[in-house]
Amino acid sequence: MSPHIARVATGVLLTMLAGCIVGPDYHESKAALPAHWADQVTQGTPAYHSRTVPDDVDARWWTVFSDAELSSLVERVAGANLDVKVATQRLMQARAARGVTGADALPALQGSASYQHSRSSQNGLVDISGLNGKSDYNLWQPGIDASWELDLWGRVRREIESADASVQVSADLRRDVLLSAMAETASDYIQLRGVQAQQVIVRENLEIARQNLKLTQIRFADGVATHLETAEAAAQVSENEARLPALENQRVHLINALSFLLGEPPRTLEHELDTVQPIPPVPPRVPVGLPSQLAERRPDIREAEARLHAATADIGVAVGDFYPRITLSANLGLQATHFGDLGEWSSRMFGVGPALTVPIFEGGRLKGQLELRKAQQREAMIEYQRAVLNAWHEVDNAMSDYDTRQTRHEKLDAAVAQDQVALENARRQYVAGATDFLNVLTVQRDLLDTQQASVVSTTDVSLSLVGLFKALGGGWEASFPLASSARRDRPVAEVGD
Repeated sequence: MSPHIARVATGVLLTMLAGCIVGPDYHESKAALPAHWADQVTQGTPAYHSRTVPDDVDARWWTVFSDAELSSLVERVAGANLDVKVATQRLMQARAARGVTGADALPALQGSASYQHSRSSQNGLVDISGLNGKSDYNLWQPGIDASWELDLWGRVRREIESADASVQVSADLRRDVLLSAMAETASDYIQLRGVQAQQVIVRENLEIARQNLKLTQIRFADGVATHLETAEAAAQVSENEARLPALENQRVHLINALSFLLGEPPRTLEHELDTVQPIPPVPPRVPVGLPSQLAERRPDIREAEARLHAATADIGVAVGDFYPRITLSANLGLQATHFGDLGEWSSRMFGVGPALTVPIFEGGRLKGQLELRKAQQREAMIEYQRAVLNAWHEVDNAMSDYDTRQTRHEKLDAAVAQDQVALENARRQYVAGATDFLNVLTVQRDLLDTQQASVVSTTDVSLSLVGLFKALGGGWEASFPLASSARRDRPVAEVGD
């Protein structure tokens, strides 16, 4: 074989090896999800219910409540929430770590310069004093070193692939934190409006109770009412007054919770939220999309899949450790005992050549590392399956909660209407002398309890809708969107990150 043919064959062999990459290739997982959500939830609800429909989920789901203050709070969370900021810094760390890993695929170039004043032993291997007539000497030595590991088996490429997947994990963790912060903000705001509505009802009933007390006191003075009736009326006033401090405490806690979510000191939102507003109502139709969209929308599923991708790439890294490593290295420098001689051609020195490292005996370390990576990949697969199944359960439970709480709310509204009729009749009978005042107070107390329960139920319906949107995984797209629809082609670059 001629030298030219040998060089060509060597070049072809190296090109083929450069395209080789050990370990299993990752293939995007397919989530085991149904084609449609449960029919009894999407179609079997009464006509007067807010209904879930298979339309695309709006990324800005909080706007369905038609509450400007709620929208303002939720949209401020992405830039102000401290948990989101921490998650952002962790994403930056993952990107920096990826940059460190990516550097392994490129040649390394280092410059160095040294100066040394020395004396050699006259009894040693080399007595430099015999050469220059001096016992001491100076050594000047600047130079450049270069090295590059040939990634013949794709070990470094697998490391970079794993690092890219780890960046994706951090990005989806940040989205998950944002989704939770948005849902918690909406929940706290809805609860705040519910507490304020309860305060209004209690104050209205307290005013009625005080009027009843005055009436019984007047009737007692006229000898018409008994001491028992005045005592019962006074007790009802005190009972209503006792409900207010607990509600006020809840109001303060919820305002502080919202302030904390926005990274503000306690009571910061007091003035902004002090005005009583209605509980955000649910819309007649709620778009929930299709189950097949859940894997792309839920950050926890995306995160679990990215972890599976990283674990699969790590197997390739472990396999690559079994193969030889070839490193090309070169150095170019100058060496002289006099600084002025560094410019002489005779002061030059250089070295170039490959280095081969072959694992011969590692005591089972490499085999154990490979088995560890395979076990971690199997664990990541199970975690992915668990994330998908958990998401499916959460959505199904959230839909059931939404339907059930609407039904309960409608029954409580009917109970409030009946209690109001009962109270009006009790008052008429009392004026006519057909019943005692104790019956009026009992019906009044029942009405207050039912009204408060109805307000709590209204709150629960809106809260269950927030829970449904959280289970569906929407809301992060507006703040942390993907770079493209093919998110795995460029897992690092993300618009808006």
